[in-house]
Amino acid sequence: MPRPPSPSIPEKEFVYGALKQSLRLDGRSMLEMRTPALSFGPELGWVECSLGKTRVLAQIDAKMVKPPPERPLEGIITIHSELSSMASNEYELGRPSDQEVTITRMLDKVLRRSDAVDKESLCVLAGQRVWHIRLTIHVLSDSGNMLDCACLAGIVALKHFRRPEVEVVGDEITIHHPSERAPMPLSMHHTPYCFTFAFFPDPATPPLLDPSHLEETLSAGLLSVALNAQRELCVVQKAGGVPLSPEDVLRIIDVAVQKAKELDKIVEHALQEDWAGRNVEVR
Repeated sequence: MPRPPSPSIPEKEFVYGALKQSLRLDGRSMLEMRTPALSFGPELGWVECSLGKTRVLAQIDAKMVKPPPERPLEGIITIHSELSSMASNEYELGRPSDQEVTITRMLDKVLRRSDAVDKESLCVLAGQRVWHIRLTIHVLSDSGNMLDCACLAGIVALKHFRRPEVEVVGDEITIHHPSERAPMPLSMHHTPYCFTFAFFPDPATPPLLDPSHLEETLSAGLLSVALNAQRELCVVQKAGGVPLSPEDVLRIIDVAVQKAKELDKIVEHALQEDWAGRNVEVR
């Protein structure tokens, strides 16, 4: 499939000139995010997240497995992301692109390694049976800033999901059907969100939040910050060559903290609304 042409010189000059004056093509201010839209599927743990025209679907399934001998008291969480040519004709099926590898690694750091989910709570019978939670991220459409959209879809799916209630008597394990006993939410330590800022070759151009596809293509570097609304920093990842002073990074983290608080309210409201519609018990 032919790759889309790179931006023309007049297009580049126009965008760079506009950004220098803090003007963006879609009318947003430099530090304004596209408003996230969350929709929930028929099953718990099925979430579609949109940032403008960037759309990501997150799905969770759980099964019981034997834990690895080196971690007998912890459940397992795996994250798998799929970036196919459906998202954009830049991506080829069957061959993971650099962007797909970057997104999967970052999702692993933000959602698994930051201990967002309490792994010990997934243990059913020490050394014998634990829950294996698998999060699958499908990118449906790439219109810029897939990483933030994928992180948001992933964390909301984890919060939305419910696993079956389990009863242990001696060495016997009974998994109760949701119709018999209400399923259990995952035990979460915190709710990290990811925010990506784009930097441009001209130092006179201020950084911008939530870059569109064109802004991402023309940027000289990206800085992704993952943190929660309680100001706890999880990951800082910088891609690209623009040098940044510590003051620049701290300013960006301050902006990200404010955005995390706003995003937290949006997520909680969407979850409460969906659970009320399903008559799910909120614990």
